[in-house]
Amino acid sequence: MATHTTKMLIVGSGPAGMSAAIYGARAGLKPIVVQGLQPGGQLTITTDVENYPGFRDVIQGPWLMEQMQAQAEHVGTRMLWDTVVSIDLSGRGQAGTAFRAIGDGGDVYEGETLVIATGAQAKWLGVAGEVELAGKGVSACATCDGFFFRGKKVAVIGGGNTAVEEALYMTHHSPEVTLIHRRDSLRAERILQDRLFAHPNIKVLWNKRVDHFVGDAQTGLTGLALVDTLSGENSVFPTDGAFVAIGHAPATELFKDKLEMDASGYLIVEPGTPQTSIPGVFACGDVMDPIYRQAVTAAGTGCMAALDAERFIAEREFAAQKELAQAAE
Repeated sequence: MATHTTKMLIVGSGPAGMSAAIYGARAGLKPIVVQGLQPGGQLTITTDVENYPGFRDVIQGPWLMEQMQAQAEHVGTRMLWDTVVSIDLSGRGQAGTAFRAIGDGGDVYEGETLVIATGAQAKWLGVAGEVELAGKGVSACATCDGFFFRGKKVAVIGGGNTAVEEALYMTHHSPEVTLIHRRDSLRAERILQDRLFAHPNIKVLWNKRVDHFVGDAQTGLTGLALVDTLSGENSVFPTDGAFVAIGHAPATELFKDKLEMDASGYLIVEPGTPQTSIPGVFACGDVMDPIYRQAVTAAGTGCMAALDAERFIAEREFAAQKELAQAAE
């Protein structure tokens, strides 16, 4: 067991965490990144990435994260492979205190500032074929993958705001979008429902539950095996693509009762900043963003977190120097 100290401790290693590390290292903060259970974040399980700025051709998600990590290490970031199991924020950013994280092996990580970049995970149905066909016709992000289904028939699964928004978005690419919902009414906001029902390219299949995804690794997704929730009747709905849109779960369990969160568990930050409810603790990426959830927006907020962490440290050091000078007079 060891103790690792730094001016900027980063928990999470997706685009937000890596961007924070790059900016923090360039500012001389010598950041430490605790990479977590999924080093690189969700992009490491994403194949084709076509919407990250700077790359004309399609790139691979794992490769992109390897490049971000290499850049962060090149400018002075320390990468540590560990999973944080507890967090101590009791110092609340006051002078002479540090935020502490404990790894599952007992190592202690201390930072004058803390950047939370733990991300969020899409909720999945947990039915057969979902894992095998992920990236082969099955997705949980229309904004990320919708472009690959231009001119094709697609289905969106869910009944809340996320599902309706995904269905509406897919009309930009697909001439036929079908929303599949296990109930006979939607939970989405009325204004979104009105837009959905008014769109000529969207139809709704009510009272249908997805039993499993049809297809294989060679052919990709070919359809959805459905069960009528009222009659129990089985059917197969042919489709080229399926978007599971039943919400996301932010990785904020560590911060429960320690930081302010919204009803869905996303960390609350001051509008336009990554500042959480505790000074010196910053949140970036999907852990604080229930709306956009894109790699490029996560990277942007990671930059913001690092710049604000640098500013926080500088202001605290200036205040300490001023206090010493006054005491010496």
